[in-house]
Parts: sequence; C-alpha cells; structure tokens
Amino acid sequence: MSFRRTNIWAELDWVTVALYVVFVIAGWFSIYAATYDFDHASIFDLTERSGKQLIWILVSVVVGISLLVIESSWYEVFAIWIYFFIIVLLIVTIFIAPEIKGSRSWLVLGPVSLQPAEFAKFATALAVGRLMSTYRFNLMRGKSMLSVLLLVMLPMALIFAQHETGSALVFLAFFLVFYREGMSGTVLFSGGAAILFFVLVIRYGETMFNAATPLSELMVLSLIVLFLVVLLVFFTKNLHLIKYCLSVIAGISLVAGIINRFVPFNLCWAVWTMLGCGIIYLVVMFFKERKGFYLGIVLFAVCSSGFLYSVDYVSDNMLKQHQRERIQVALGVIEDPSGRGYNVNQSKIAIGSGGVVGKGALNGTQTKLKYVPEQDTDFIFCTIGEEEGFLGTVTVLALFLVLLTRLIYLADRQKSTFHRVYGYSVVAILFFHVAVNIGMVVGVTPVIGIPLPFFSYGGSSLLAFTMLLFIFLKLDAARSDRL
Repeated sequence: MSFRRTNIWAELDWVTVALYVVFVIAGWFSIYAATYDFDHASIFDLTERSGKQLIWILVSVVVGISLLVIESSWYEVFAIWIYFFIIVLLIVTIFIAPEIKGSRSWLVLGPVSLQPAEFAKFATALAVGRLMSTYRFNLMRGKSMLSVLLLVMLPMALIFAQHETGSALVFLAFFLVFYREGMSGTVLFSGGAAILFFVLVIRYGETMFNAATPLSELMVLSLIVLFLVVLLVFFTKNLHLIKYCLSVIAGISLVAGIINRFVPFNLCWAVWTMLGCGIIYLVVMFFKERKGFYLGIVLFAVCSSGFLYSVDYVSDNMLKQHQRERIQVALGVIEDPSGRGYNVNQSKIAIGSGGVVGKGALNGTQTKLKYVPEQDTDFIFCTIGEEEGFLGTVTVLALFLVLLTRLIYLADRQKSTFHRVYGYSVVAILFFHVAVNIGMVVGVTPVIGIPLPFFSYGGSSLLAFTMLLFIFLKLDAARSDRL
C-alpha cells in the first residue's frame, strides 16, 4: 500500500462547509432573537448569550481548521486513546461536577463550563470506527457484536449516572450504523417492537377493553402473535403457512368470542393460547429441521412477553417522576398545560403564532415575553417558527436534510472502513439530535433535553458538533491518500 499527500483545501467538501457556516450563523441570530434585551441590544454584547455564543463560534472555527490540518491517520491511531480519555473524564465528572438542574454533567473550569457528555459522541464514533475496521471484525459474530456494544454502552451508562438521560439516549443512534454495516435487521425490528410495546402500555395502561380485559395487554399480546407469524413467514419463505396460522387464530378467536358472550373473561387468555400454540410449533420445527431462526423467533416471543409485564415496573421504579410525566404528556395520557406540559404547550403556541411567513426578526411576542423556557437552548426551534414562520422552519428542515444527504454521500464514497463507519456515525448522531429535538418542540416526542445541532446556545454542544463534523471532513478529504 502506498500513500500520497493531498491538498486538503482542494479536496475539502466545501458544500458541507458552506452548510456548516449557514447553520452556525443562523443559530447565532436565533439565539440573539431568543434572548434579545432592549437594554443590551447589541448582538456582540459579551454579557449576553449572543455575545458568548460568538466567542464559542470563533473557538469552534479555530478548532475546526486545526482538525483539518492534522494528519488524517492520527485519528485512527489515537481513536481508542481519545475514547478512554473521555471515559475517564466522564467518570471524574460524576464525582466532582456540581449539581445543575438535577444533573452532575458539567465541569466548571473558572469562567468556562464544559459538558464531557457532548464530546463523548465523537470519541465513541472514533472508537467504533477503529474497532470495526480491525482485521476479522464481523458484526454477525457474537464476540465482535459484544465488543462494539460495550464501546457504546459504557459512555451511555456513565452519562445516565450523571442524570443526563437525553445525552445518553443519543448513543442509540449507533445501532443505525451497525445496521448499515451488516447487523441483522431483526435487532432493529426487535428494538422498534419494544418501543411500540412501551408506548402502548403507557398510553392504554389504564384502559379496559371490557370488564375483565386490560386493553394494553390485549393489544401487545396480539401484536406479538402477529409479529411471530410475520417472522415465521419471512424466514421460511413459505406463504402457505399464512393460511394455517390464520386458521388457528380464527378458530381460537371464534371460540373465545362465543364463550366470552355468555361467560365474560379476560380475552388475553385466548391470545396466550395462540401464542402458546405458536411457540410449541416453533420448538417442534426446530428439533425437526435444526434451523436456528425457529429458536430466535421463540426468544423474540418470550422476551416480548416478559417486556410487556416489566414496563409498569420500569416506569414506576426506574424512571424519575418528571421523566414519567413527560412521557405521559407526550402520549396524551395526561393533560398538564401549566405543569410538565408547559414548555411544549407554549412552544406549539409560539410556532403556530408565526403563521406562514412569521412575525419578523425580533418581533416574536412569545419569545420576547419569555413564555417558553429554554427557548435559546433546547427549544430554539420555536423561536425560528414564531419569527420566520412556516417557510423558515421548512427551510431549516430542508437544509438539515441536504446536510444529512450530503454526509451519506460522503460516507458511501469512503475507501476505508474506519472512514466509512465514522462518517455514518456522524450522520446517525446528527439525525437523532435533529429528529428528537424538533419532535419534542412540536410535542411528538417526550422532552428529554438535547440541543438542535449548531443552533442551540451552548459552547460544549457547538464545539463538539464542530469536532464531530470536521474530523469527518478531514477523513473524507484524505480518502485518496491510500492507493
């Protein structure tokens, strides 16, 4: 293998750089609009958040340029060392960080406060890329999968210990990268099913289908049976199985319906009967054909059933009250416009009041009167919606779509596994942040407190996103160094 040096400025993807500049400037003006004070009207006032953000923008630009001139091979060589340095920093943070808004995630260094959890994202992306590019690594092998999961779960657990749930959940985005690199789709399917089951149990946990049948339990068990049939047909490629499965389901349902008409009982027993018949069939077929997917489907059915009956325990004993209430507000279980739902309610009012073209720069009444808490950080998108209207929010979403699409294109053209995996990690992390942040602002997802990339006020997040992006730009620019 031979190496040649490329002209970094000639090979740099200037489209992505231009998008970065647009986002940073737009974010700066949005912060100024969200925190505008007539007595401190200058956007350059260093005592205001817009002025402080400008300092971080300048720092981020300097750091970004520095990352571009560093030898690209160093990122791969020192990836694991960077990861372990951040892990140590996360551990130290748990013990020495002051408690701020219920979490211990900020290191106060004189006038500067840094949040190591933000930097853990690009450090983990580097480590994952380094591990997955090693010789004989294969996600389909249990040892390989376990090792990469440990890399992701370790910082995630430490950030959970800091009571930063939102930042910890961002690490779930790496599963999209694993899927792209060959992880079985059944893992994503199982994760999606678990989310669906959780939502149904929380949403309909107090609702009864009839006097004896909890609606959430009936719905989830029925879905488990449906998924069992779908998985069986998918793996066996035998469409004739559908009619036999439907015959069993229809027969048990008919008998259960007739009995229930005269002697009301918990209809979940009937669904359990269907599920039991399915599991017995799968076990028999496993011993008959010795094909592992039969046991895999059984494991899915058993784990799903166990998950169903553990949701209430997790909700009541592992989630904090405010987290539980935020989920309930997002799912419409409770209405609390003046309590836990206040932020989202005011945010939706602000966005809705912007109309099509918005109220104009610095003219947002909801913003100026400080109705929306955290309107310059987690809820910055509502400021855009109120002042720039529907057209402004659509423009921001379109630009993020262009950025993500561009990064996918760049990741696809990488010749190195390390470069490609890191590139897809950047895409996954940015996508998670954008989707969840905007989702919580409009009330689609629970409020978990994560910033909108390049827009939300905060030095740690802006610097970390800049490092995340510019390392990839350097790796992309150096993709032709190896011949």
